[in-house]
Amino acid sequence: MIVAAIFSTYIAVTNGAVAANRAAATALRSRVALRTLQEALGATQSFTADAQYYVFDAENGTEPYVSFVSSLSPSFPRSGRFAGFNVRRVTFAVEPGPHWGKRLVLRQNPILMDLTEEEQSYPLVLANDVRKFEMQFWDKKKTDWLDEWTETNQLPQMVKFTVQFGGGDSQSPPGEEITRIVSLPSVAVQPQWQAPGAIGLSPFGGANGGGINGGGINGGGFGGSSGHIPGLPQH
Repeated sequence: MIVAAIFSTYIAVTNGAVAANRAAATALRSRVALRTLQEALGATQSFTADAQYYVFDAENGTEPYVSFVSSLSPSFPRSGRFAGFNVRRVTFAVEPGPHWGKRLVLRQNPILMDLTEEEQSYPLVLANDVRKFEMQFWDKKKTDWLDEWTETNQLPQMVKFTVQFGGGDSQSPPGEEITRIVSLPSVAVQPQWQAPGAIGLSPFGGANGGGINGGGINGGGFGGSSGHIPGLPQH
């Protein structure tokens, strides 16, 4: 009887430790997933001169996804795989997991390159056991949240997404819903602002376009004397 009691206590402690570790790992993954999505959305880019490369595509439903172009920092997940290409298309998607439930995955590709077979087949898994992923988009013209974004060549002013994770296994109940609102750049870069050496056209420059990192009176708009934005093709 004593041995049986000791064994029962040991099993209970072991199961509790396993459940606690699983819950901690799930909570950590959910925080990483939310932070990664917020970082990418906050650095979204759009250039009207090359609108075909900067499509903002999103869809709700049973397998929701959102795809856009972003200027990413070196600390962004998998940046080492894309050294020298800080401007990339990122695609967040909710897909069926290999065993049960759904998972949130991330795929990336440099803006002028196709998605590699490896990235397509082996995306970065940000979170497992995703019970809910919904998005809404703020339309400044209608001053309201939209469930669908059809203006793919334009950026919504804000994106609100709601995520709900489970406890890490098929038997666990869903956790609380987490909602985040991220502001996006509200104005796409116009062709005249992209032009090298544009004079008097940059919205950030002085009299002669000395914009961000520019050269004062004779700067070239966004990118200094050349007006070229690192990571994007010269126009």
